[in-house]
Amino acid sequence: MATSRTSTGTSSTRPSAGRSGSPRSGERRPRRRADPARKMLVGAVVMVLFGSFLPWVGTAAGTVSGARGAGLWTFYAAMLGLGAALVPLRRLAAAQAALFGLIAMALPVWQVVHLLTLVGASGWMPGPGLVLVFAGGVLSATAAWRLLRGSPPAG
Repeated sequence: MATSRTSTGTSSTRPSAGRSGSPRSGERRPRRRADPARKMLVGAVVMVLFGSFLPWVGTAAGTVSGARGAGLWTFYAAMLGLGAALVPLRRLAAAQAALFGLIAMALPVWQVVHLLTLVGASGWMPGPGLVLVFAGGVLSATAAWRLLRGSPPAG
């Protein structure tokens, strides 16, 4: 509350915030620091979003885009991860991030195992999209662990 003098010389108290609840002009509301685990989760979402549409497999005949197969599923899972980064409840966010991480790690591993059983180890290479999606899954699982552990943000 701020104290001010009226025209009669007496002092009165009035709230420092206006009707809308926002601080008066000139006053700054302290900003809360973003949770590092949520920042990490946003990074994982960006990695998976880009990796889902990049080439997943390189062959002598050309590359195969992730969007032709499992990349669409990882893209949809990235939306779940984005929701986890935005939801205010830590346990729910941790559960969503863990599911996102599981999907983003399992589908690239399945793709590699599937290719190994079809053609063996010769004639193809994992593409940048496959690696990026898997790395995003690992990052998401790490963020889920940090969210579940419940370490409050510094500051």
